[in-house]
Amino acid sequence: MSARSRHRLELGILLTPATLFLIAFFVVPLGIMVVMSFLMPGLYGGAEWEFYPHNFGRILGFADPMFEEFDPVYLAIFWRSVRIAALTVLCTFLVCYPAAFQVARLPDRWKNFCLFLIALPFFTSLIVRLFVWVLLLRQTGLINEVLLDLHLIDRPLDMIYTDGAIIVGMVYIYVPFMFLPIYASVEKLDWALVRASQDLGAGAIRTFLRVIFPLTLPGVIGGAIIVFIPALGNFVVPEVLGGAKVLMLGNLIEQQFLSARNWPFGSALAMLVMAAMLVALLIYVLTEGRRGSDPALSL
Repeated sequence: MSARSRHRLELGILLTPATLFLIAFFVVPLGIMVVMSFLMPGLYGGAEWEFYPHNFGRILGFADPMFEEFDPVYLAIFWRSVRIAALTVLCTFLVCYPAAFQVARLPDRWKNFCLFLIALPFFTSLIVRLFVWVLLLRQTGLINEVLLDLHLIDRPLDMIYTDGAIIVGMVYIYVPFMFLPIYASVEKLDWALVRASQDLGAGAIRTFLRVIFPLTLPGVIGGAIIVFIPALGNFVVPEVLGGAKVLMLGNLIEQQFLSARNWPFGSALAMLVMAAMLVALLIYVLTEGRRGSDPALSL
C-alpha cells in the first residue's frame, strides 16, 4: 500500500465517526423534515402521505382555497423575526466592536481575565439569566422602581413583553458570539498599515474607514452570521421576555409541532428558516470569495 493510500485510509477512519454522527442526527432528520413539509396535514394531527405543496402557500400566498386561506400574519411573523434578528446583530456589533479594541490593548493578564468574563455567562443556565431580565424589566422590577424613586417617570414603563425586551435578551445572550470573531480580527490587525496611513496624511476617520474597518471586516461578518442564524430561530427568549404578545418564528414552529400538531406546516416553516439561514451563509461565502480574489478589496 502506497503512502498516499495509507493516508487516505487513516483519514477515512478518523472521519467515519463524525460523518456517521452527522448523517444520523443532522442529514436524516433534515431529510424527514423536507419530506414532511410537502405532505398533507392529518385530520387529527401528524401527516398523510399525499403530496401537498400548500403548506408553503399558507406563508407565501398560494394556499389551497378549498381548505384554507392565505393569512398574511405568517409573513408578518417572518419579517418580525428577521427584523429582530437584524437589530440583534446591529446592537451586538455596536457593543462588541469598540470593546474588542479596548480588550486587545490590555496587558495579557487583564486580557485573559476579560475574555473569561465574556465567556462566564456560558457557565450559568440560560433560563435563569432570562428570568433575571424579567425581574429587571417588569413593571414592579428594579428599573421601574429606581426610575420612580428618582421621580424620572410618573408611572411604570411597559418594558417587558415587547420587541425591545426581546432584543435586549438576544443581545445579552449573543454578545460573546459577536465579540470573539471581532476580537480575533482585531488581534491580527497589522498596526503598521494604520501608522502608514497616518504618516501619509489620512485622518482618523479616513484611516478607520479605509484601513482598520476593512481589515477587521471578516470578523464582523463572521460574528454577524453566527448571531443572526440562532437569533432568527430562537424561541426561548421570545417565550420568556415576549410572552404571548410577541410571536416569532421559533415560537410558531414550536406551536405547530406541539400544540396544533400540524407537523407539515411546522416543517414548512422550519424550511423557510433554513432557507433564510442559507441565504445569509451564501452572502458570507460570496463576500469572502470576492475579497480573496480581489486584492484591492482585502485592503
